[in-house]
Amino acid sequence: MKTGTVKFFNNEKGYGFIKDDESGKDVFVHKTGLIDDINEDDQVTFEEEEGKRGINAVNVKIS
Repeated sequence: MKTGTVKFFNNEKGYGFIKDDESGKDVFVHKTGLIDDINEDDQVTFEEEEGKRGINAVNVKIS
């Protein structure tokens, strides 16, 4: 499991970005990849999965 911080998440549109603690890169997250509801600045754990447009965060949980 990777760890990171929710940089941005738009509940209306259902997507956002998580800043990966290890790499410092932003990882796209869609509401379909969430286990818990998330908000900006939440500390989360997640897995990465190849999506249609690149890497997506999935199985996202508040840590």
